[in-house]
Amino acid sequence: MSHLSSSVTPYLRTPNTEPADAPEATVPADHDLVLKVIPLPGDANANGDIFGGWVMAQVDLAGSVLPARYAMGRMATMAVKEFIFKAPVRVGDILSFYAKMVRIGRTSMTVNVGVYAERYSNQGHYIKVTEATVTYVAIDDAGRPRPVPRSL
Repeated sequence: MSHLSSSVTPYLRTPNTEPADAPEATVPADHDLVLKVIPLPGDANANGDIFGGWVMAQVDLAGSVLPARYAMGRMATMAVKEFIFKAPVRVGDILSFYAKMVRIGRTSMTVNVGVYAERYSNQGHYIKVTEATVTYVAIDDAGRPRPVPRSL
């Protein structure tokens, strides 16, 4: 036995311990459920957490559902005012995306999107994992802004 090995305390790891999740959340009654999706292993990084960029792409899709009802035609993502990651998303989580229109302007529409995870082993209990505010602009066939035909 070497001198170093006799003086080093071995690292002890408690099996199946994970950082505490965010507190349980209630899905918002004033938002519409616009998308449900389950991330797969191909969407994960080396630690087993889902890539933030993958979550952002899903939020962009979910956020476009309600504005599409008002744009009645082509639209494009114009801005993301804020994007907050509150807890990690894991392979196998059931993600529910809830959206609410917060503003309709002359050519643009802003929506709030909240993302709630049901952990694979704790379904029926929600954790808010992400929220974002996204603005879309109605565009014509040439890609120029055009008026939104409907309002709230």
